[in-house]
Amino acid sequence: METLNQDIVGFIARLDRFYQELHKSASSGVSEMNAFDQKRLQSYIDALRALKKHQEEQPQLDLPESHGAIVYAIEDLGDFTDVENESINDALRLMKVLRHELVNSQSSRVASGYNKHDSMRVDSVVSKLESLLKNYIQIATPLDMPESSPKQEQSGAGNQGI
Repeated sequence: METLNQDIVGFIARLDRFYQELHKSASSGVSEMNAFDQKRLQSYIDALRALKKHQEEQPQLDLPESHGAIVYAIEDLGDFTDVENESINDALRLMKVLRHELVNSQSSRVASGYNKHDSMRVDSVVSKLESLLKNYIQIATPLDMPESSPKQEQSGAGNQGI
């Protein structure tokens, strides 16, 4: 996949990093999303909103020489399997769909910025992600499911040092 848009490539780079962090989190292997991972997820949501706000507050750039000449490769997200924590799977699916929508958007075909429809799409998915955290994860979990747990393999350790 690829994009022509410098703002989208930056947004997706962060989204991918947050996806990996959530997938490899300590909470991924159990039904409960601990307070630390909830705080991290909220910080990722806040960071995505802040980045997009920064990107949209900048003046529209006139980049006729760059348009079409600079193409940013979007690396494959990888083969991330479902984890034990269904709430984390829900969050990961939202992040994955946001990524797909952005890479394939009309905005992805211009050098910078978001059109109003793509901007609303990003805001809607990020808001739904935050609603999942505040209106479900923080209220209805953890659930006691001793007869059906574990059902997934552990997601494994995160990246190691050099």
